[in-house]
Order: sequence, then C-alpha cells, then structure tokens
Amino acid sequence: MKNLFFAAAAFLAVNAQAAEQVLVEAESFTSHGGWVLDTQFVDAMGSPYLMAHGLGEVVKDAETTVAFPSPGNYRVWVRTFDWVARWKAPGAPGKFQVVVNGKPLEPTFGTQGADWAWQDGGLIDVASSAKVGLRDLTGFNGRCDAVFFTKDSSFTPPTEREALGKWRISTLGLTAEPEDGGQYDLVVCGGGYGGMGAAIAAARMGCKVALIQDRPVLGGNGSSEVRVWAMGGVRRGLYPNLGEIVEEFQDQAKLSPGTYEEFGDAKKEAVVRAEKNIALFLNHRIFAVEMAEANKRIGAVIAFDTRTNQRRKFRGSLFADTTGHGSVGALAGAELTIRESEHLGMSNMWRWKDSGAPQTFPETPWALPLGLQDFPYPQRFHGQWFWESGFNKHPIMELESTRDWNLRAVFGAWNAMKNGEGKKDHANGKLEWVAYVGGTRESRQITGDVLLTRDDIVSKKEFPDGTVPTTWDIDLHYPKEQYAKKFSEDPFISKAVFDKNVDKKHGYPVPYRCFYSKNIENLFTAGRCISVTHEALGTVRVMKTGGMIGEVVGKAASIAQRNHCSPREVYERYWPQLVELMKLRGAARRDTLDGEIRLPNGYQPPAPTKDAGEESGPGPAVSTLPGLALDDSQAKLSGTWTKGTGLKGYFADGYRYASPNSNATARYEFKIEKPGRYEVRLNYGAHENRATNVPVSIESADGTKSVALDMRKEPSLEKGFVSLGSYEFTPGKPAAVVVSTSGANGNVHADAVQLLPLK
Repeated sequence: MKNLFFAAAAFLAVNAQAAEQVLVEAESFTSHGGWVLDTQFVDAMGSPYLMAHGLGEVVKDAETTVAFPSPGNYRVWVRTFDWVARWKAPGAPGKFQVVVNGKPLEPTFGTQGADWAWQDGGLIDVASSAKVGLRDLTGFNGRCDAVFFTKDSSFTPPTEREALGKWRISTLGLTAEPEDGGQYDLVVCGGGYGGMGAAIAAARMGCKVALIQDRPVLGGNGSSEVRVWAMGGVRRGLYPNLGEIVEEFQDQAKLSPGTYEEFGDAKKEAVVRAEKNIALFLNHRIFAVEMAEANKRIGAVIAFDTRTNQRRKFRGSLFADTTGHGSVGALAGAELTIRESEHLGMSNMWRWKDSGAPQTFPETPWALPLGLQDFPYPQRFHGQWFWESGFNKHPIMELESTRDWNLRAVFGAWNAMKNGEGKKDHANGKLEWVAYVGGTRESRQITGDVLLTRDDIVSKKEFPDGTVPTTWDIDLHYPKEQYAKKFSEDPFISKAVFDKNVDKKHGYPVPYRCFYSKNIENLFTAGRCISVTHEALGTVRVMKTGGMIGEVVGKAASIAQRNHCSPREVYERYWPQLVELMKLRGAARRDTLDGEIRLPNGYQPPAPTKDAGEESGPGPAVSTLPGLALDDSQAKLSGTWTKGTGLKGYFADGYRYASPNSNATARYEFKIEKPGRYEVRLNYGAHENRATNVPVSIESADGTKSVALDMRKEPSLEKGFVSLGSYEFTPGKPAAVVVSTSGANGNVHADAVQLLPLK
C-alpha cells in the first residue's frame, strides 16, 4: 500500500493501552458551531481541522461530549499554531480557548509556534464524561486539529507526520483494515467539473461508478466555496454534443466571484444523485492506493471520512484522477510533472456589501500593512481572481501558507478601506464573504501518451484523436508589477497575459491521449491535471473545458470496461466506438454496459446556447445597427484597456473595460456625410464593479457636452443601449464620443456607440 501519512500502527498499540487517554479530532465534534471544516492541506499537515473563519466576528463555539476511560486527572494537549508567526507578524489573530464543562482551560491557544504542534493545555479533573468546546476569541481564523487527554503526564504526542498518522490510527482505535466501500467499474477521485462530467457520462453509459469528493459540496473551483465561474466553449467543434452534460450542472454566475446562490451547489448534487449508477461519497479524502500487477495498475483507493476518520476502501477496474492535484496519480507512482516555481498561483476571492448602516471592523496589526495604493482600488464590492499569490511556493506542501498569505492581504486591504484612508467611503461597508478554500490553478500534471504543448495548439497540429474543443485564450498569470514592489518576495496581486492564438469559435480539439496515464494502465485523468505543459494548461484549465474532458473520459471508461481493456487500448483498438459515443446527446443513456442506448422519454434537445465568456463567439456586427455605429475595436484607445466577453450582450468579438486608475480613454470618431440631428446612444454591460459616474463627452456642431453614466444600472434601451441625448452633426465638423476613466469610481465599459438620425 502506498500512502502519504496513514498506515497500520500495531507497534503503537501497546503504548496506546499503557495509559488512559482520549484523542478527540476537532473535525469529529458533534457540532461545528460557526467553525468551518478545512480539508485542503492534509498532504502537508496530516489532517482536516476546524477553523474560526468569522471575518473579524467571533464565531459560535464548536462542541462535543467526550467519554473518558475513567474519572481523574488528565493532561490536555491541543494541536494548533499561531498562523501568522511564520512571518513574525504581531497579534496572534487566531486565539481561541478550549472549554471543558463550561470552564476555559487556562492557556489561550493559537498563540505559539510558526507550524503545527501540540500546545500544553495543563491539567484538569474530569468525571466519566465532559462537554468540550472550542471558543473563538477573534473571528480571525484560529484553528484546531485535535485535543488529546492523557493520564500519563510524561507522554507528549508525536509531531512528525508519519509517526503522527500511525499514532492517530492506534489511539482512535481504528481497525487495521478499512471498511469495504464497494467494487466499481470506475472510481472517480475528485468532484469538480472534470469529476462530475466523468462520473455522469460513465454512469449514463452503464458503468457502476463511485464519485469521491473531499468537500461537502461538488464543483471544486466552480462551487460556492471558491466561486470561479465556469468558462470554456461547449457544444462546438468536432463533437458538438460534448458539453451538454456540463450545461446540466454548470453555475449561472454573472461574474467571479458571484453569489452563493449563483453557484448552485444543491443543483450539482441533485444532478449527480439522479444517476442510479453513481454512488456519491462526499467528505471523503483519498490518502492511499493499493497497487496490483507489478504496480502497473491500481487495485483500490482508500479514503477517510473527513468528519469521523472512518476509512473506506474503494475497489475498481478503472480509476479517474480528477483531484486537480494529480493526487491519486502521485500515490500510484504515475509519471507526472510539477512546477515548484513560476507556476500559476492560488486565489482567495472576497465580497463586501453596503449594509446601509455604519459598521466597524477590528484593527488588523497582523495583516499585511496596506494602503489604498497597494492594491487595485476601488474594490467595487468584490475582490476578483487577481487576488492571487504563491507563484514561487510549492503548490502542495506550501499551500496553507499561500492561503494564509492571501488572507493577510485581503484583511489588510479591508482594514485600509475601513480604518485607513478609505474609511469615509466605506463607513457602511461590511465583509460579506472571503474564500477560505483556495482556488488553485496548477500543481501536478499526469503524463499521458501525448504531452500537449502551446506550439501544438497555436499551430493547430492535427492529432487523430482530437476531442474536446479548448476555446479559452492561453491565459497565464504573473505578479502585477504595479503592486509587487512592497512585497516582492510574495506578491499577492496578479495580471493575466493572454496568448490569443486559440480558435475561440470552433476550438482546438485536445487529443484523447492526454486523458490517461502513460504508465499506470487503468488510470484516466480529467480536469487541470491532464497531460499538458504549463503553457498549454493556460487554455484547458477552465471549468467547462475540464468538464467536457470528463465527459470523454466517462464514455471511454464504458468502452474500456465492456472490452476489458486499458484506456490506451480504447485509442489503439476501439477508437471508432468512442467517436460514436462522443456524437451522442448528453442525455443518452443505457442502464447497463450491454444495454441499448436510448434518450429519455419526452426528451427535448437543449436550446442553442451562447455561453458567457471568451468562448461565446462573436456578437452581432455593429453594421447591423441602423444609422452610424462604431465598435470598440474601431475606437482610438489610450491608456490600459482589457478585452472582455464575460458580460453578455456585446457587439462583434467583445468589449473593453478599464480600471479607474488606468488613465484610459476610448475615442469614437464618426464621419458625417448627411447633416442633421442625431440621437447618440452608447452600449454597455451593467455590473456591480462598474462606475456610477463614467464621464462621456460628445463632440458635435453644438460644441462639447459631458454626461455621467451609472454603469451599474441596466441600460434602458434595447440591445444594451442608453441615450446620451440628441446633437447636431455637420460634415467637416467634430463628431466624436469619448469614454474616459477620469474620476470614475469603478471600472469603465466600452463597446458600441451609435448615432441614430432623427427625422
């Protein structure tokens, strides 16, 4: 058995029995109260834990009842640490107490050490049972892994990861053999878009499927916990029905980060549970694999319940690593790559709201000391994807410190907005949500028979096994120089650098041979850990593309299971069969592997769709508008504008947007051939991050007039236009509309401008 930190612990059994002791894992508390369960960093620190993520407000106690072997005097140990101590930051924001029968222990926890360790809680007298609680003191991410009670005052729990894992199993009294989780045709390891696509597609083709997810919700980065909206073109290219399954569960967010409701966690789970061939296991973390056939095949994966530590073994003929980190592949010895520096980082996004009444926020001396000039400001109600760091940190072993650095940045920025230079403008502002689950973009890639490169995509190299269309630009992130100087060792604001050599309309067909391991014979992969280089990952990593990869993997798994062959042999021997399955409608299904494929009774094909995002394809040309019209691509641009397609209703191939400090203008110059009075109209996409006072100037025969637009309000006219008034235009005299960011209090949107002649 290969694993990270758990193993049989027979040699510790004697020690466990030598003294009366009780180990209480924090995640197993009967009530978590306001504490959240964090499972992201098990690989590095050994366990899930509870965290008081209160955004500066004290959270409700976590509580449980502990049964003791006998009444008496016990020494208490608490596994925790001061989460800002690694940066020698003052203040210990993660303070909390352990409360026994209503009385706090004397020490305050979360105040010592820069790494996870056991803090001595002193001695207590207890009866045969006691009520134990975790009491948050700050609302700023205090964390507790476990509480240990022992009558042996000379015993200290182990700290080294492997020894700690063995000791946990022994002390908790877990059996050496895990519980049987069942036998499956396909075991899907990870419940993001790739995992959901694989599980649903395989189940609909008759496979018995286990879907294992280590969080309480499905969707991965596309869940309400992280809130990265779903991008990537679907239903196009070689197999235009690929993506129909993804559309059944994708989010409806208008921007990233959206609201909790927009990400539809319940809908995702309902779609999966509706498939009778899928057994869903939420809150299960895979930590080990059992290998077979000279370590060339996986025989089983072993997971533990992140709430109870109960271990379960899932046996399968085929496995799919959709963890995002290539975790199962790493455990199995798959050939893989990992960039330990100069990789894509991890984001922790956030939202705030105007509460309508004055709000306070505690001072944060332990957060990054930021002024408004140190981050993109103003932050109009949300911090987007670019709150990203960890570019040169290990993408797995240093992931917790990356997340914590992001939290220090977010709270430091909000402190500047609430208690510093921005306090007058944010008196009623209140933090609404800060992601404690990070959105990781890159860690391990499992090597397949094809390693897809940027040059392959840009040159449109034709592979005989092209499948899923990737339509997102090659989108790589780097620290943004403007904000990198103050914290050059670990910048926390990123920029996107786009290589636009991707066919966004039809997509580049990614080879099937990128979707399985070249040396582990029964291991598929989907999502962001497929076989691609760093540059190629920049286009395939978005959610809907990963979900479609999952659809192909699920269909291929059904062929492999029917023919008792490997994923590689699906390509080598049964490729025409996979081609036929990829042509099917997403709703097509059969009850068993040998059943007849059919569409559900009353099936109605999905309506044509136009996705949000880069993949949307072109909007209508401005030439279709009456009168005179110019697109943003025809405007004279100055300053810094960014191309966008995330807001629907644009013309041509997108729109431009600019931040308020970008010193940007877009000048639309018209050639007037027929004199007369014209109504001037401007098109924009409304959003909460847009400015309420966008300055627009109209130059006409009447002179120059300026108006201010509120781009948070929906445009009042059809096709997203608003009227800027009517003006006299004459040939040979100025005829221009200028959109500017000067003095704007949010982002400025530039798309189409129309001059409509008036009779």
